[in-house]
Amino acid sequence: MADRYLHLTGTPPGRFLTRRLGLPQPAPLRRWTLETPHLDGPLLHLTAGASAVTGVAEALRTSGLTVTERADRPAAIVLDATGVATAAGLGDVHAALHPVVRSLAPGGRIVVLGTVPSPDDHHQAAAQQALEGFVRSLGKEIGRGSTVQLVRIPVARIPGGANAHAAGSTLRFLLSPRSAYVSGQVIELTSAALDSGSGSDPVADPAAPLTGRTALVTGAARGIGAAVASVLARDGARVIALDVPGAREELERTADRLGATALPLDITAPDAADRIAAAAPDGLGVLVHNAGITRDRRLANMPADRWASVIEVNLDSVLRTTDELLKAGTITRGGRIVATASIAGIAGNTGQTNYAASKAGIIGLVRSLGPRAAAEHGVTVNAVAPGFIETKMTAAVPLFIREAGRRMNSLSQGGLPVDVAEAVAWFAQPDSTAVNGQVLRVCGQSLLGA
Repeated sequence: MADRYLHLTGTPPGRFLTRRLGLPQPAPLRRWTLETPHLDGPLLHLTAGASAVTGVAEALRTSGLTVTERADRPAAIVLDATGVATAAGLGDVHAALHPVVRSLAPGGRIVVLGTVPSPDDHHQAAAQQALEGFVRSLGKEIGRGSTVQLVRIPVARIPGGANAHAAGSTLRFLLSPRSAYVSGQVIELTSAALDSGSGSDPVADPAAPLTGRTALVTGAARGIGAAVASVLARDGARVIALDVPGAREELERTADRLGATALPLDITAPDAADRIAAAAPDGLGVLVHNAGITRDRRLANMPADRWASVIEVNLDSVLRTTDELLKAGTITRGGRIVATASIAGIAGNTGQTNYAASKAGIIGLVRSLGPRAAAEHGVTVNAVAPGFIETKMTAAVPLFIREAGRRMNSLSQGGLPVDVAEAVAWFAQPDSTAVNGQVLRVCGQSLLGA
């Protein structure tokens, strides 16, 4: 369903009326297209104090933007605050951004580079944790469709300092139109790839980074799952689209459109992992757990079967198939597992104790399995947590609840399925080795939850 309010505010009368009434004025978001793959304008590279990492400029150049230390109308600003280690040092953050923040172009990006708060130095920990509050607040006030993020590079754990090269895929994502509906997020890179000196796996073709990889997407017949399958196919993956047999016709239409393979299968079936392995005899490079259901009712009115079905589909089947596919070696070394959580699993939601429990469980899975899967199998595990996304499901929500969902975020609008898909594709990239155990909210910085 079209967002008529967003359209209204894009007209002169609408802008005048909403401004007079003090109503939200969402800016249309610019998303990735083949014709416009990059932001328009230069990237302003700033430093707060002394940098604690090397190679930041080299990593920024992979964004496709012209990197400069002076610009009148930058499309993006990257502030290296990795060297901020005291409360007084936070003044350098203010001094760097205060003069330029108003000059950021509409739909621009601000990325602050920080480090992992030290368990041994409470002054450094306080200063680096302060950056999180700073970024989340700036994201809520920046406006005009712009976004703000914090990327932590684990400098404190790297002898002699760390190289920012491992942040390359993350910076390319955050500094591009692909991250249009991601704001106020904290992404913490892992030290495993940095410690080994390997950094990340090479990408032969940046326009098709998943070439040669097989990706399986569950719940792929429609909505977010279909968008994920489409973006992974765009990025060069051979896609296997999985959904329940009852959605066979729609699944096959989606698969035909993408040149993918349709796999009608109930993910809760006891032999689901075996059948997935049979469909991917050469192994999986990417596994996306997107299938999910809702059976909403308040707990006092919720029968056991409604509780059990949601836990089974949304969580238990994910745990079971992931364990079996990892054990069998179906997910190849260097592979990527991406699961779908939800802001309901972070903030909770009335009438969704079962759904919120299942999605919080996904977060627990990712945080626990990520480090072990990387160490034992060379596989990363991450999750996306969508907020209000414009789908057939949200179109059926009552009008006033739907409007509240759209407006209660820093971008004052709902996201699109492709916004979630772009985040999944970033997690799936071969050079996202250092991104592991992360839960990325794709919610326009929803006012609900953390």
